Amino acid sequence: SKLMAIKATVFKAQLDISDMDRHYYGSHSLSLARHSSETNERLMVRLLAYAFHAHERLTFSEGIASAEDPALWKKDLTQNIELWIDLGQPDEKRLLKACGRADEVVVYSYARNSRKWWDQLAVKLERARKLKVFFVENSNILEALVEKNMDFQCLIQDGQLLLSCGEQNFEVKIAKLHDS
Repeated sequence: SKLMAIKATVFKAQLDISDMDRHYYGSHSLSLARHSSETNERLMVRLLAYAFHAHERLTFSEGIASAEDPALWKKDLTQNIELWIDLGQPDEKRLLKACGRADEVVVYSYARNSRKWWDQLAVKLERARKLKVFFVENSNILEALVEKNMDFQCLIQDGQLLLSCGEQNFEVKIAKLHDS
C-alpha cells in the first residue's frame, strides 16, 4: 500500500533572543514545518522551547512525523544527544528511554490538565535523573500569533518569557513541575 505524503505547512520565524538567565543573546531565522495533525498552539510551544534553549546545534526534529524523536534536540559533534525536548504529555516509558539516551531531558507540557498528568507520573519518575518538566500555563494566548512569517523579540528572565510581536507584548507563564 502506498503511504500518502502528508503535506506540511512551512512557517518562518525570526527570533531575537535576550536570555538573561543563560546570558545568551542571538538572532535565529527558523523554518518550522507544521504537520497537518499539529495545532498552532503546539507549533508555538515548539518555538518557545527553542527560545529557552537556543543554541547553534539545537534543531527541530521531524517531530510528529517521526514518533521516536523528540520535538527538538541538540546533539554534539559525535551525535551524542545533549538535550532532548518533548512537548505535551509523554508517557513514563518514553521519558525513561529519553533519560537513558540524552544528557538532559526537558518536557514542556501545555494542556490544562498538565498538573494532573504530572502528578500521576511523578512517583514513577522520581528516580529519573536529568529530567525537567515545565507547564506553559497560558500557551493558548500564542495561537493568535501564528502567521506564515513571524518576528518575535524574546526576553527571558527568572524562568519567564516576555514575547514581543510588533506593538504587542505577551507574558508567557511557565511553572516548573519537576527538576531532578
